[in-house]
Amino acid sequence: MIISQTPLRVSFVGGGSDLPAFYRQEGGAVLNVAIDKYVYVNVNRKFDSGTRIAYSKTEEVESVENIQHPIVKATMGYLGIRGGVEITTIADIPSKGTGLGSSSAFTVGLLHALNAFRGQYVAKARLGADSCRIEIELCGAPIGKQDQYAAAFGGLNLIEFHSDDSVSVSPLICPRDFIASIEEQVLMFYTGITRSASDILVRQSEGIARASDKRKALRRMVELTYYLRDELHRCNLDAFGEILHENWLLKKSLCEEITNDAIDGWYRTALRAGARGGKLLGAGAGGFLMFFAPPDRHHAIKAALGELKHFPVKFDFAGSRIVHYQPTSEPTQ
Repeated sequence: MIISQTPLRVSFVGGGSDLPAFYRQEGGAVLNVAIDKYVYVNVNRKFDSGTRIAYSKTEEVESVENIQHPIVKATMGYLGIRGGVEITTIADIPSKGTGLGSSSAFTVGLLHALNAFRGQYVAKARLGADSCRIEIELCGAPIGKQDQYAAAFGGLNLIEFHSDDSVSVSPLICPRDFIASIEEQVLMFYTGITRSASDILVRQSEGIARASDKRKALRRMVELTYYLRDELHRCNLDAFGEILHENWLLKKSLCEEITNDAIDGWYRTALRAGARGGKLLGAGAGGFLMFFAPPDRHHAIKAALGELKHFPVKFDFAGSRIVHYQPTSEPTQ
């Protein structure tokens, strides 16, 4: 039995520049952090040569080609596993449409667990790259690359996306107490709205490809990413909220579907209650709202957003890991 534990992530600045429609021309960058909310993947040897998969539904198949779950099917095919496994998954949050990168965290965790099932170690950079290949190339998902690397590496990172499709992950080097001060000023709320990220990202990519104003907005978002990186390296939080706020205004300009009246209303309410900035996480239109605010304003913000569920989080610095490893005598190849 193998169990992987893979963190979800919060993206602060630069989201959208990890889409190929932008980074292949201009290069992209995001600053994000992994959080202590996880996707767990359990892989166990099956008594026969079939495959059993349990997620929101259960599949029992004799052939990999008959698997309905696209990521499981693509991952098993990519690794050359033909069957003889049981795969189950659980998560700390709803599995779709939350803006925390759960789909990519699942892919990273599945890859990690299946590689361990085969008796093979896989490095974090390889987990990120292989997860991108499975989701984007093999499954055709119209997504970016930040979620896969955030889930694989964990921590607070600047992640850069280069025109040759390579990715660089640079951890922010800050004192532990300063990281704790960032952590304690982050507030998250669940809107209760789920949405299809793929539909929004398709329209966003189309807009980036043909509209110069949207490319200009993304260029500024990338600039803000490096600006925030530099401010954090100087242990300065004064501009954090302001940068988040500008990034959110720019993000909203990329696609009409990113926000709606309810989300805009909650955002304004939080600012009036003392938040210095914030954003909707993920592709937009639902999921989680994140704010940056002094701790002494948290009670007022929670009260003002009483209709939303407060969702406390801490940062995760381990990334995807194998938390239980009990191999059989014969590794599966």
